[in-house]
Amino acid sequence: MTTTTPPVRLSTGAAYPAALSGIAAFSVMDAVMKALTLELGAYNAMVWRSWIALAIMTPLYFATRKRWPDPRAMKLHMLRGSISAVMAFTFFWGIARVPLAEGIALSFVAPLIAIYLSAVFLHEKVQQGAILASLISLSGVVVIAAARATGDFSDDAVWGLASIMISAILYAANITMMRAQAQAAGPIEITFFQNLVASAQLGLLAPFLLETPTLDTLVRMSGASLLTVYALFILAWAYARGQTQHLVSTEYTAFIWASLFGWWFFAEEVTLTTLAGCALIVTGCLMATRNKE
Repeated sequence: MTTTTPPVRLSTGAAYPAALSGIAAFSVMDAVMKALTLELGAYNAMVWRSWIALAIMTPLYFATRKRWPDPRAMKLHMLRGSISAVMAFTFFWGIARVPLAEGIALSFVAPLIAIYLSAVFLHEKVQQGAILASLISLSGVVVIAAARATGDFSDDAVWGLASIMISAILYAANITMMRAQAQAAGPIEITFFQNLVASAQLGLLAPFLLETPTLDTLVRMSGASLLTVYALFILAWAYARGQTQHLVSTEYTAFIWASLFGWWFFAEEVTLTTLAGCALIVTGCLMATRNKE
């Protein structure tokens, strides 16, 4: 017999600050993972982070589990976990090759894409103004990419930009599924299965690519894993209580953190073209979300 999850009363007032804290945690984790990716490569940084996060979540999940997920919830867990693994890998691979703030700015097209995907999968109405918003955001991407192409760049940087754009498309699908998943399962269950699926997928390549990290590296990976667990948990909690169109704007605070951490840890300067491109992308996304309200 399948038990139906009771509807959750929306409470955007509580959901918004919770989502902000989740984005902040993800931003710190991004900086740690960039350093680990530069040191070990994207695969090893990802697989060890996923395994440690799974080790953290497994006892929590089985201690609180009331029933096995129903088929709908399991399908969402498998689908989002699979997408998230590829999304994270392409993002970390990309930010190892471009400045952190630049990578985050490009990823901001994800909330805009998510609005269109939410119309398809969640049946949320998209207003006509979203088309203009899309063009404005696209112009921001062009500004950043053009500046990179005409400035001091390498083939690695070009591939890094392309990888981040692929990640942004996958992240849009992730955002769209986040609310549907949050309505079908609790945050502990979501966090457990996301790490389980990612660990299983990445583990397939372990015989060929796995490297054993040092103790110091494991400590940093553990920190990144804890930040990941917290961010996944709190965002699942927030998206169960607030609509996608209201919460996607929290994504933009990541640029502030990325600018700070990129300068602090990697001596990366935030260029005027990156700021201009980011402003255009955010403007387009805000226009789209406000048109939906």
